[in-house]
Amino acid sequence: MAKMWAGRFSKEVDETVNAFNSSISFDGRMYRQDIRGSIAHATMLGDCGIIPHADAKKIIEGLKGILADLDSGALLMDPTAEDIHMFVEAELTRRSGDAGKRLHTARSRNDQVALDIRLTLRDEIAEVRALLKKLLQTLTKLAAQHTETVMPGYTHLQRAQPVTLAHHLLAYVWMLLRDDGRLADAVKRMNYCPLGAGALAGTTYPIDRKQTAALLGFEAPVPNSLDAVSDRDFCAEIGNALALLMVHLSRFSEEIILWCSWEFRFIELDDAYATGSSIMPQKKNPDVTELIRGKTGRVIGDLTTLLTMLKGLPLAYNKDMQEDKGAIFDAIDQVVLCLKTFDPMLATMRVNKENLRAAAAKGFINATDCADYLVKKGLPFRDAYKITGTLVAKCIAEGLTLETLPLEAYKEACPQFEEDVYQAIALETCLNGRISEGGPSAAAVKEQLALADAAIGAL
Repeated sequence: MAKMWAGRFSKEVDETVNAFNSSISFDGRMYRQDIRGSIAHATMLGDCGIIPHADAKKIIEGLKGILADLDSGALLMDPTAEDIHMFVEAELTRRSGDAGKRLHTARSRNDQVALDIRLTLRDEIAEVRALLKKLLQTLTKLAAQHTETVMPGYTHLQRAQPVTLAHHLLAYVWMLLRDDGRLADAVKRMNYCPLGAGALAGTTYPIDRKQTAALLGFEAPVPNSLDAVSDRDFCAEIGNALALLMVHLSRFSEEIILWCSWEFRFIELDDAYATGSSIMPQKKNPDVTELIRGKTGRVIGDLTTLLTMLKGLPLAYNKDMQEDKGAIFDAIDQVVLCLKTFDPMLATMRVNKENLRAAAAKGFINATDCADYLVKKGLPFRDAYKITGTLVAKCIAEGLTLETLPLEAYKEACPQFEEDVYQAIALETCLNGRISEGGPSAAAVKEQLALADAAIGAL
């Protein structure tokens, strides 16, 4: 394919340089957005009298035909084309003649590329957010089923205090809601139109940037033409939000991996979301969650690529920025893949309530409540803490739990202990006594669920 910019050069570009320079293998996915932007640009050129209305109409009809043919497969992208922008323009010129050659009036590839990637990210982040909303709905539905499923809460992977599975799942709901908020904020900041910035310094033609911005659903034009074409901070910001989303999925995946092990047996994954071993017939491996954990590193790497790409660039456009699309598109693709797999895996997993409660009954996770019992009897907390610690040590030495320790042993440690200590340290008492907002009591969890449902419904 002949180069649109070939007039300045006296010889053909080396084929290895052509291949090195080409980006159509990854920017080809932007063809719909490229054509949408070109239709808006042609409309504005015609309305402003910069090109004849008849030519603008012919360009738009030609672009719509190219879009239809690409969508149907009647037209295939030329893998030797430099990029999607040059491919579409060359095809338009082939179909529309001189009218097609007028499309690039008052436009540069720099503002065209900046436009296309914003339009594409806007579309594709909408898909990510829709999948994220579906996962949030699955999580709240699952939480609503387990408001009374007692389990141990952990710190340092040591059993710490009793919670419910609903309370644990809701922690991830709030994390993922913040992830959605970060994506929404990033798209809002990105939603300004760079078209009309030209290569870097605008144009001498009397264009109407507000018209093209409105036609394409942007808030307004980017105010500064240099900024419009020279930054990809919106890619980095979206990349950061996607990386944090993956970190949250990875943390959750790590817990799923632990929970479905024989050492925990808190859950069992559906056979459709696990794999076996080529040599060990007893194995049921949580490969989905392990892959999510691994892909998190890949998305973090994409963010690092974007930040490193930008950090040393002088104004305005530099070819380094071609690398933005490979990184941000890969991050989006990995997140979409993970969300599409993680959601049904959670929806179909089986919860072993008995094992969760049995684990909560061990590990002295009611020790804090035992100390609080003494505080309510008038002891300073540090004294109560020390007394309870000696009781835990005694239980460990004698193979007992705080529930099975005789009352005489309690009284020997502190005369304020009475028979009601057993009720005070019962798991249900420990749970439902935590009435503070955001806590694991049934009432507090139901309040959280209502808040979460309202927040998800507003997405």
